[in-house]
Amino acid sequence: MREFIVEADGGSRGNPGPAGYGAVVIDAATGQPLAEVAEYIGIATNNVAEYRGLLAGLRAARELDPSASVRVRMDSKLVVEQMSGRWQVKHPGIRPLAAEASRVFPPDRVTYEWIPRAQNKHADRLANEAMDAGKRGEQWSASRSSAEPAASAEASAESAESAESVAKADADVRAARNVAAVAAAPDLGVPATLVLLRHGETPLTPQKRFSGSGGSDPGLSEAGRTQAERVAGALMARGTVQDIVSSPLARCRETAGIIAARLGLDVRVEDGLRETDFGAWEGLTFGEVRERYAEDLTAWLGSAEAEPTGGGESFEAVARRVATARDTLIATHTGRTVLVVSHVTPIKTLVRLALGAPPESLFRMELSAASLSVIAYYADGNASLRLLNDTSHLR
Repeated sequence: MREFIVEADGGSRGNPGPAGYGAVVIDAATGQPLAEVAEYIGIATNNVAEYRGLLAGLRAARELDPSASVRVRMDSKLVVEQMSGRWQVKHPGIRPLAAEASRVFPPDRVTYEWIPRAQNKHADRLANEAMDAGKRGEQWSASRSSAEPAASAEASAESAESAESVAKADADVRAARNVAAVAAAPDLGVPATLVLLRHGETPLTPQKRFSGSGGSDPGLSEAGRTQAERVAGALMARGTVQDIVSSPLARCRETAGIIAARLGLDVRVEDGLRETDFGAWEGLTFGEVRERYAEDLTAWLGSAEAEPTGGGESFEAVARRVATARDTLIATHTGRTVLVVSHVTPIKTLVRLALGAPPESLFRMELSAASLSVIAYYADGNASLRLLNDTSHLR
């Protein structure tokens, strides 16, 4: 069976912005380029352009020999992991392209391999030629088989360089990949960004009383409503929030409602964002709990598995449901900025999980009423804490 190598790339100058792709089909036995394809596709994201490049490369390979096997090499970690089946394809604009690419050849005849950007110069050049043409206002596309001469001496040199790269042993490729992973991180697209807002003050907040999901469910105080209005003004000025999700408890829904009215958005309730159930400690101060339930409090402070007196929730139980809510938000808001209105423990838990910090880190964070924190979640599962406990909008 004949074997082809397809190297593909895509780019967007603006993400989204003017975009193009390029792909080259290489004979795996000789390392010689057999076909090139490239196209300016208008305004699109990097990820869309990369998938369009993959699809064009696979189609070019099929035209050469529909019975061949194909080894796809790309510097997009996202495309490689998704097409290999290790990551889910969540973005609605990508799913049709991924599905179409999977049908060009039988899946058992296509493999995917990530390569450093430096080893994908041929496809990168073609994609940039397409984008350059788009910048000049040209609706540009090009294809060339091995029978046609290369466009320039530079193209010939890069074709030779690509052939030499293909001829390297797999062990050399793996070593280069490990080095390049540090120097050039793959483009993982626009993250899902959660803007985490602790609700405004309630009558219990200044008294520092335990107020969870099993208590009296207080609403905002007058001070809390003022705080929510100030948050709304700050977020409206930023203009980045696209969706609002809230804990089901009254103080969060009221905070979210005030902000939603200013931003012209609807509020969706997510039960997993509710505060801890503090059991018999609800409504008590820390000192009162220490006086009445000293042993239980000591156990709770020392173990994430310990529960508050009377069947409350452990930190571990809260972490499990918060992580489930987080995963749902990320899956349904890829590339979007979401205001998440929640409570002290869920927000601190999201920060802890993002940092990979131990449970005891919950006691080492300050989280003020109506404060903002921000976490960005990327397609590879990594998270980036961008802001913590910002209260500048309240001053």
